[in-house]
Amino acid sequence: MTKPQTPQGLSDLIDHYDVLLSDVWGVIHNGRESFPEACAALARWRAERGPVILISNSPRPSADVVAQLDALGVPRDAWTAFVTSGDATRLLLAERSPGPAWRLGPERDGPLYEGLGLAFESLDKASFIACTGPIDDETEGPEDYRARFEGAAARGLEMVCANPDIVVQRGDKLIYCGGALAQLYETLGGQVVMAGKPHSPIYDLCVAEAERLTGGPVDRARLLCIGDGVATDVKGANAQNLDVMFVAGGIHGAETITEEGLDAAAVEALLRQEGAEARWAMASLSW
Repeated sequence: MTKPQTPQGLSDLIDHYDVLLSDVWGVIHNGRESFPEACAALARWRAERGPVILISNSPRPSADVVAQLDALGVPRDAWTAFVTSGDATRLLLAERSPGPAWRLGPERDGPLYEGLGLAFESLDKASFIACTGPIDDETEGPEDYRARFEGAAARGLEMVCANPDIVVQRGDKLIYCGGALAQLYETLGGQVVMAGKPHSPIYDLCVAEAERLTGGPVDRARLLCIGDGVATDVKGANAQNLDVMFVAGGIHGAETITEEGLDAAAVEALLRQEGAEARWAMASLSW
């Protein structure tokens, strides 16, 4: 396994890559506030080098998440295009319309289903589960759904999970996402289908977007993925044979960041433990 290199910032990589595929939550904001230095780095890359495509495991369509970025203070000039797990998942849901589905997730994720013609029913009458996360992610976790999942798995209900993330950082707190529910459902024998990172569909959408923006075929060796999640961002890039920059100060910050900054040995150990590989690593994204 190759030891990650530790550049001073994105400026060190400007000759290596043409397009960035950057994660959102944990890289440019924490759900409460944006990271000005990271946003400025992406804006400068876009101005001086090439497209920045945000690639997020948000379960909502990208058009619906832009308002959230605006509210958090992420400048529009920090990104060129936006692709979400919600975008990719809508294709899976459309194939299963009209359902009915048992809708599992907070009300704010409603835009995921708009225009798909899906009907919703109680779990006992549903033909599959449409999951975006816990209904109340401030207080609930996977175990709150174990009993319901046991019955659904026994009936052979498929789960379409719109957010493969296990946890994300909201301010200084880690909250459970759809991926944590999907993980439990699989351990109970349930079948889960996902389109977001680390799965292929969302990367296919990003490459297509990169080709649209650049006006032609894209050399995948010139695409750089950036993210803070080993299981999603790093492993997703690995599966696509894309280079990846691991931002250690996100959800793995407690393991990889010290008062002196990036703990390179801890990063290397974490990646090895997870069977993942990153060409580059930084404590936080900067120019």
